[in-house]
Amino acid sequence: MKRALLVLLVIAVAGSAAARYVFALLLERPVPRPPAPIRIDVGVGEPFRTTARRLEAAGLVPSALALTLWARFEGVDHAIQHGAYQFAEALSPIALVDKMRSGEAMMVHVLLAEGATVHDLALTLEHSGLGPAERFVALAHDAAFARSLAIDTGGLEGYLFPDTYFFSPLDGAEKVLATFVGRFHKVFTPEMAAEARKAGFSVHQIVTLASVTEKETAREEERPLVSAVFRNRLRLGMPLQADPTVIYGIENFNGNLTRKDLETRTPYNTYTEPGLPPGPIANPGRSSLLAAIHPADVPYLYFVAREDGSHEFSTSLADHNRAVNRYQRSRHARLQTR
Repeated sequence: MKRALLVLLVIAVAGSAAARYVFALLLERPVPRPPAPIRIDVGVGEPFRTTARRLEAAGLVPSALALTLWARFEGVDHAIQHGAYQFAEALSPIALVDKMRSGEAMMVHVLLAEGATVHDLALTLEHSGLGPAERFVALAHDAAFARSLAIDTGGLEGYLFPDTYFFSPLDGAEKVLATFVGRFHKVFTPEMAAEARKAGFSVHQIVTLASVTEKETAREEERPLVSAVFRNRLRLGMPLQADPTVIYGIENFNGNLTRKDLETRTPYNTYTEPGLPPGPIANPGRSSLLAAIHPADVPYLYFVAREDGSHEFSTSLADHNRAVNRYQRSRHARLQTR
């Protein structure tokens, strides 16, 4: 084998047509199908010979040297696209290179749901194979990194826009989070920011209000109504009394919100603290952002969940208490104090 490769090298250096013929004999024959899918990573600017050695070590090509020389002869050694590639079928070395030239790299599908928190997203990214959740959480709470993305609020909660994304397994945490924030900047337009300021709110306050609205209702048609309730309460100096904000402020929440929780002071307890919480409690979608800027023109100050997940809205406490008795007597009697 070594002698054959030496002969091949001599022919290749001579630059003769025979070299291409010999290469074709060696590199056009499919390699047996691997017993399990094999992933090959190609870094940005990685020399082709390095990729070829990796392919040979994985048993996907018979000779890294032959493949490298062929690629140079054909002028494709600089045409490989960086990324992660998965091979699960019998391919010839030349077909394998063609796949990497075309950029058929692996892509990771990530769905960031509306109302997801930084911790929710971090776990999703970890399960998708993009890196440890702890890395994403730490980076999302890094004020300097947030500032580098034009978010001057100390962190990225609220600014990781919910949408469907595709990433390379090689993408770092910085690139992934920057993609989410970049999408937020495209959705939350300068015109929306101007409307927020006209209404007396900063962008951060609007994003915060939108996040609370997002967590209070999953129904898009209700969001302007929920936003109106909170805007009316803020205008009148009433506490928001929003359970999701209390939950956000509880470390390792066990799913059972108690009266003690409602009475325990934290920066996010809107039963004990006036005004908006200090920051977003989730990442809101576009409809919640718009609802925060453009609440419904209604006088409502209260709402309570019905059994079907919709809400009953009320203007007076008496009407609200009747609604609570009707829909939530057994499970949420404490809402009578809202």
